[in-house]
Amino acid sequence: MLPCTPRHQPQSPQFALTALAAGYHRATKSGTTRSDTTEPPDHKTPELESRRLRGSLGPRPPALLLAVEDPWARLGSGGATLNALLVAAEHLSARAGCTVVTSDVLRDARILILHMGRDFSFDDCGRAFTCLPVEEPSTQAEALVCNLDSLLGTMTQRLCVGSPPGVWVCSTDMLLTVPAVPGIDWDGFQGVRVIAVPGSQAYARNHGVYLTDEEGLVHNIVYKGTEAQIQQCAGPDGTVPLVCGVVFFSSDAAEQLLATHVVPPLDACTYMGLDSGAPPIQLSLFFDVVLCMAEGMTEEEFVKGGGDASVKSARSVLWTALHTFPLSMACIPNASYDYMTTSASDHIRSLTLLPGSASHLRFCKTAHSHVDGPLEIGPGCLLSGLAADSSPALQGCPLHDIVLQGHHVRLRDLPCRVFTLTGRLDDWQSPADEATYLNMPWAEFFHRTGIREGDVWDAEMPRRSRCLLSARLFPVLHAHEALGLEDVLWLLAPVAGERLARWRTAWRMSWQELLPCLDRVAELGARRDLFFLQGQHKVRQVLLGCRDSSLQPLTRSAVHEGYHEAVLGTLDEVASTADDAGIAARALACIADVLGCMARGEGGLRSGPAANREWASAFGRLESGDIAGGVRELAAERQKWMSSPALLVRAARHYEGAEQILIRQAVMSSCQFVTVGEVELPPLGHWVQVACPARLDLSGGWSDTPPITYEHGGAVVDVAVLVDGCRPIGAQVRRIRKPELHLTSLGGTPQSEAAMELVCRELEHLQDYCQPHAPGALLKAAFICTQVVQFPSQKPLGAQLMENFGGGFEVQTWSKLPHGSGLGTSSILAGAVMAALYRAAGKTASTTSLIHAVLHLEQRLTTGGGWQDQVGGLVPGIKIGRSKAQLPLRVEVEKILVPDGFTQTLNDHLLLVYTGKTRLARNLLQDVVRNWYARLPSAVQNADALVSNAEECAQALRQGNLPLLGQCLERYWQQKKCMAPGCEPLAVRRMMAALQPHVYGQCLAGAGGGGFLYVLTKAPRQKEALHQILAKTEGLDNFSVHSIEVDMGGFPVDVVGCDLKDGAHSREDVAV
Repeated sequence: MLPCTPRHQPQSPQFALTALAAGYHRATKSGTTRSDTTEPPDHKTPELESRRLRGSLGPRPPALLLAVEDPWARLGSGGATLNALLVAAEHLSARAGCTVVTSDVLRDARILILHMGRDFSFDDCGRAFTCLPVEEPSTQAEALVCNLDSLLGTMTQRLCVGSPPGVWVCSTDMLLTVPAVPGIDWDGFQGVRVIAVPGSQAYARNHGVYLTDEEGLVHNIVYKGTEAQIQQCAGPDGTVPLVCGVVFFSSDAAEQLLATHVVPPLDACTYMGLDSGAPPIQLSLFFDVVLCMAEGMTEEEFVKGGGDASVKSARSVLWTALHTFPLSMACIPNASYDYMTTSASDHIRSLTLLPGSASHLRFCKTAHSHVDGPLEIGPGCLLSGLAADSSPALQGCPLHDIVLQGHHVRLRDLPCRVFTLTGRLDDWQSPADEATYLNMPWAEFFHRTGIREGDVWDAEMPRRSRCLLSARLFPVLHAHEALGLEDVLWLLAPVAGERLARWRTAWRMSWQELLPCLDRVAELGARRDLFFLQGQHKVRQVLLGCRDSSLQPLTRSAVHEGYHEAVLGTLDEVASTADDAGIAARALACIADVLGCMARGEGGLRSGPAANREWASAFGRLESGDIAGGVRELAAERQKWMSSPALLVRAARHYEGAEQILIRQAVMSSCQFVTVGEVELPPLGHWVQVACPARLDLSGGWSDTPPITYEHGGAVVDVAVLVDGCRPIGAQVRRIRKPELHLTSLGGTPQSEAAMELVCRELEHLQDYCQPHAPGALLKAAFICTQVVQFPSQKPLGAQLMENFGGGFEVQTWSKLPHGSGLGTSSILAGAVMAALYRAAGKTASTTSLIHAVLHLEQRLTTGGGWQDQVGGLVPGIKIGRSKAQLPLRVEVEKILVPDGFTQTLNDHLLLVYTGKTRLARNLLQDVVRNWYARLPSAVQNADALVSNAEECAQALRQGNLPLLGQCLERYWQQKKCMAPGCEPLAVRRMMAALQPHVYGQCLAGAGGGGFLYVLTKAPRQKEALHQILAKTEGLDNFSVHSIEVDMGGFPVDVVGCDLKDGAHSREDVAV
């Protein structure tokens, strides 16, 4: 046995091809050949393609996906493997430009062959498509999880990882789980390797086990061995290595196996043999192909072990081709294997407690069914394939230890539904004299129901052939009446007379006769229909219940499977009927996700403008509070934008624009926390001046961003700072005689030259206040939000100003900080302007009011910011701001008390480094909001982490613990990168790497992406030292290093004289 020690695993391999092969006998209609009834593989190929589209085949899906049908009815797993290998080689040869099959294509190829196996009495689509009671919330696209999906994940992400090129072959007739890192050692591997799973000796009595030597080479394969034979295979812990249906052929071995397809009688295993008229042959993968490489086998023993002459001849060919390859075994510790038997008890047990299942969900007795209660389903039951119209028949019918199934059947061109009913203890193939039906002896069943033996079996059928499999019990068609579930349920509680007569006059079939008539395409389609019907219920539950569950995997799957219209309709319904604007906003965001997914990566970036006039009417309804009407108009307009990826992306942008309207309305609930008082008007011409510090966000940023802040709750630690010894952000306002608004943006100081000048004389001049890039938009919004100007209004601007203030206003703003600094400039500037404007208009507002007023302003401005910037710049010193997960949105601020002298310590150890890169926060913000509304698990977990880190950071400050504070900063930077991927430019990465040895922690300010980097140095006063380090770092230019100090004084509101430039003024300090 080869050692399986944990080791580093490389990434999952990229398979060149994945093939589905039948591999076993399928039931056929009596009197037909296999070629007459070959089941078209069209239900398998679409299923594989569906998994490729939804990402279930890994980040690097196979280049080829094939569904390979067996050429003969009883080909066996060995013949099916050879046939699938030939088809794979043929396709790869064609892709390589070859005109004949060449084994050279196998040299570097990675091929996975999955055997679909026999028919399965508990799932019409076979063991591979048997659905498991598990959920995989971390997948890219949510779908029913079949055994095939579980095995694909096990193979591609676990067992195959690290293996060399070659061919993997895997059965799908078992439930297999292995550890995340199986630890298979591939160093020096040659030949063929079988995978084994440790199991009990008792379980091995009905299965195969490997007998190996100390080096892990296989000596023999023992199937249903004696107790002594099984004991010989046991390891030190008493377990035995079970054959679990997985084998790997190296490229060399695969080439040799492929070469046998032209040698009789093995040519009969392939479709080429069928087309050439070769007689059929049946071979086992493990006992006819793999066994010939076992060390304990001699040629004579191996060849004689075959059945008829053709099998012996085939074994002789295989011995010659393969016996020199070493056959090794890897037994995976802590793995589990469960063969899917035809026993109902075993199947229910397997589904009830799946070994190694990530979710450990218990099976709920009903699958692929839409039934309404009340139902009495007792223990030992399995119900599947039941539709809603079956519910009346089930109500009042207690069920215990039964298997009740609905089947899609096609009789030539006639589709119909057939129901089968069996007992948990029934055996399909045991003779009736020794077996049961509905868990009772057949004789008792006949006595209870009045059914006669001649009703279910032909008189000429031998008694040993009379079994449940051949019993014509199940009504299919009736000449005069429609059949339903009640036509089999009566067998549980027989009612003499009418039901028996109806049953006798119906055309009935046995399970053996039904098998070739099962419509697997219809069954898979019905399962998808039901899954997405349940998905629509999930959409309602998640949104209306405000759950932190992501709907993105479901919506992505709906797009891939063609159910997007149904999901869009459900989202429209939720958005239009929800009483909560927050729920409606999230529903609109989900619609944007569906539209973006429908574009399939084409059509441009998701972020972009959203002000096309065609959507204006719907937007207007939302703005007016008519959410239902707005959603209806959005849906109607959406239909015009579905014809191309570009239009879909633009429609998605407009849905995000609609969502922003509702976010804005939610945030504006904070207006109730704005209280404005009356004070005396300053003299005409006297400036009211406000100068503010910048802010550093030490932890928690993004948790203050709507809608996160009122749906999750936020906490941010901020520090008000002087940059190079001064407050870098300011505004001044004065009343002027002319009834107009003079808006001026200066350079870095009040004495600087004007960078932008604007005069507003009419209300129309203010109408672009909600366009952030319009000249003077922030200042216009400030006049409207402070209600100095009423907009809209029937009264002209000049009349308003003269009536209320005896003239107009002049506003001047400045900032020493570069655009996109990350230090909260725009929000702090908005606070400064509003504070000055309030005072100049004879009003006053507290700092708490200003914090909420700025929230209101930024929503009207449509920049959609949070509250941390104004908390950081308007509240002095070090503090933590918090908001609860509720509306109305209220921000509460707690000052953080630090040890004596620690503020100066921070001054000595904190430095600002300008990166030279401009921050693009707008797109970052859109991405963050989009991910939050999608409730991506990473976004939800990161929101939790941001808040908890903020509280830990506050504690580090209270303790005066610089190293702990540095850890919080480092963690915060990782959280920012998780929340907004792409916020770390290459130049910043180089800069941070150069500074890492010299700092306790560092982080880009604000949203990241550029602007300022702040660092907490290990040594004090390191401004010059850091400058020298960065100057020597390659790839950095245009950087600068700045000192910062904690501003403990707050922002003053000063009423000063008429002309600041002359220096002659009176001064009035007004506390705010």
